[in-house]
Amino acid sequence: MSVKKKSDSRARSILRSGAVTGVIAGVLISGLATGRCVKMAELSDKKAQESMEKEVEELKAENLKLQRKAEGTGDAAEKLSSSDDDWCLALVNETNPLDTSYVPQLVDIASERLVDVRIEADARKMFEDAAAAGMSMYIVSAYRSYDSQRQVFNDTMSSWIAQGYTPMDAYDETKKSVAVPGISEHATGLALDITSSTYTGLDDAQAQTAESQWLAANAWKYGFILRYPTDKADVTGIIFEPWHYRYVGKEAAKEITERGITLEEYLEEQEDSEVQ
Repeated sequence: MSVKKKSDSRARSILRSGAVTGVIAGVLISGLATGRCVKMAELSDKKAQESMEKEVEELKAENLKLQRKAEGTGDAAEKLSSSDDDWCLALVNETNPLDTSYVPQLVDIASERLVDVRIEADARKMFEDAAAAGMSMYIVSAYRSYDSQRQVFNDTMSSWIAQGYTPMDAYDETKKSVAVPGISEHATGLALDITSSTYTGLDDAQAQTAESQWLAANAWKYGFILRYPTDKADVTGIIFEPWHYRYVGKEAAKEITERGITLEEYLEEQEDSEVQ
């Protein structure tokens, strides 16, 4: 993971944009309020401590404003809940948040791993064929509720703060690899984090395992795409994740994979063609 700090002004502009509504500020405040995130007593520099306290107060003020925007993000939820053929193309990212109240109809795909019932058959077939090909896969994560995603985000952000990052910088680093609650595809029930059972590390080395290479070559046949490919962070907002697969349907998965594009780019092209 790159450790490149960004300015507070950029982070604040993200907060104010409302792209993820009041969720971001809520995550920051809840994470900071636990006491385990910010160990101010350990700061030897009084000015640094005062600066940290001021920043927390600023975030609280932002939270009061942004919480009022927490509703009205139902576009993705409406698409996912629809009977349209393209329900599986619902876009969930930083600028397209998912209503936090949305919960898909879920079914177990593995022990304590849930997915949207509509993708069960294709997902099971993919794992069965992978096993027949000699692959040994492990589902690290499937459906995650809003609260579960918030915990993952808070824990990761806490680790950055423990290394000396300010809350704003810790947020910026965390969001490179962990979706902010409300914009995580795991809440759709359409996303799976899949690794080799013999190597479960969520890092670039995962791409070198036989299981990841099999998925990269075959997942599209079952309607899945590698959601966050290499060199596409400027489009997706997320760094390369060779373990994160998202169901988009077989037709879209084939085109997206063959062309080496992202879901964002695929949907943008569709919109452009409709306008023309």
